[in-house]
Amino acid sequence: MRAVKVAGGVFLASFSVVAALLVALPAFGYHHYVITSGSMTGTFDRGSVVLDREVPTASLQVGDVITYMPPAGSGVNHLVTHRIFSIEQDADGRVFHTKGDANASADPWTFHLTSPVQPRVATHLPWVGYLIGYLSQPRLRVLLVGLPAAALAVSLLVGLWRDAGQELRESAITSP
Repeated sequence: MRAVKVAGGVFLASFSVVAALLVALPAFGYHHYVITSGSMTGTFDRGSVVLDREVPTASLQVGDVITYMPPAGSGVNHLVTHRIFSIEQDADGRVFHTKGDANASADPWTFHLTSPVQPRVATHLPWVGYLIGYLSQPRLRVLLVGLPAAALAVSLLVGLWRDAGQELRESAITSP
């Protein structure tokens, strides 16, 4: 029984640390993104969370890994985390071309980054994305919040019941 309590405590502490980090990181300029495809396998496997930090767009170089929205007309309507494959210059500024590390060829589009800052991958956390995915399920969230709350309520009620019984016994002993 003690091993179960220790394992539960370790799980709860680990979960709490990861959750606190994911909530607190934006205050330090970091944003998290879950890797959902295999295009960066070997660098960031599916289910990893990448932590991006906004950097000046002008500082980006070939080899940097960025998270961006592909251009309209690309057929991709979600954020992509890929490595900068090449940077060219045209009349409108820098033109970026990216490639997933596990992909045989570069992405079929090029694009401009118009914002003065751009999220660039700083580090990653393997497998944490699966935890985030599971937590997005309402039933699991209810279990993770509801069961500990119910256990706490029962524990408090049992303590109150025990204390009330102890007070009754003590008053019965001291009354004439």
